[in-house]
Amino acid sequence: MPRNQNAERDNPCLKEQELSFKCLNQNNFDRDKCEIYFANYNNCKEFWNKVKIERRAKGIAPYLPPLEERDGIKAEYMKGKPQQS
Repeated sequence: MPRNQNAERDNPCLKEQELSFKCLNQNNFDRDKCEIYFANYNNCKEFWNKVKIERRAKGIAPYLPPLEERDGIKAEYMKGKPQQS
């Protein structure tokens, strides 16, 4: 599937989306076998939607951070996240 030139810029969860599609293709579209990929994609979308809402509330534009800022934002989030055991 050819990528839109701006796909990565416009969709911060492109990798997770592509992995979900790949899983479906490899498993004859059996959704049960790809649940972990769907959960990961949904978590990604949820995270970036929260980032957009927060940036909008603070008046930071663009609401979706540019590609070069995203790794830093994810790293900052992971620092404040409680450790899982």
